[in-house]
Amino acid sequence: MVRQVPLENMLVETDAPWLAPVPYRGKQNEPRYVLEVAKMVAEIKGISWQEVAEVTTENFRKCFLRAG
Repeated sequence: MVRQVPLENMLVETDAPWLAPVPYRGKQNEPRYVLEVAKMVAEIKGISWQEVAEVTTENFRKCFLRAG
């Protein structure tokens, strides 16, 4: 799915409580592991994890933070 979905339509998260990303597999999942998810998305898409972070952060803002 990562290859098919445009980055501009993605958010990244660490949702499953007992399915932490590699290299933390076997431990309880934590929000701080989201960087590992971004790195994997970057690897699959052939871009930097920084670009993934920038674009998905902006996507989050568009979805959840509205000017009041």
